[in-house]
Amino acid sequence: MKRLILFALLGCAPIAGAWAQTPNNEFIGNLRGANEVPALSTTAKGEFRSYVYNDTLRFKLSYARLEGSVTQAHIHLGQPAVNGGIAVWLCSNLASPPTPPGVMPCPPAPATITGIITPNMVVGPAAQGLAPGEFNELIRSMLKGITYANVHSDLFPGGEARGKVNPP
Repeated sequence: MKRLILFALLGCAPIAGAWAQTPNNEFIGNLRGANEVPALSTTAKGEFRSYVYNDTLRFKLSYARLEGSVTQAHIHLGQPAVNGGIAVWLCSNLASPPTPPGVMPCPPAPATITGIITPNMVVGPAAQGLAPGEFNELIRSMLKGITYANVHSDLFPGGEARGKVNPP
């Protein structure tokens, strides 16, 4: 009976909390100009990797061969072939605002950045049902395949390389 109660309680844990001790809840995105909306002819490429651990999202973003100078990178809420709002700022060389305080600068390409996303770094987009701070909702969206990572440049301000973020 005690085991049954324990399993029932664990089944009610929030999404991120249920994953708290296992760093194997991974998400991957391969960034290419052809994935941008509209598609771009560019040599830019990149990779986004992340995993949920202890109610955080640890990430690594690599990008190379951008034809413009990198200006910013994000996780967006949006299905393939549709542009969506910013959910999390990964790095930025823009002024604040629009860049939230504390966002790391984007190094010139080729580069790799790493970081830890916490609930307070989720900025929205509220108009798409993802309110600021809704970390678990961000993870649910990633599991549904309705998020993407992209890197923006001065040559392609709307984004130069984009990749759908999926579980492997």
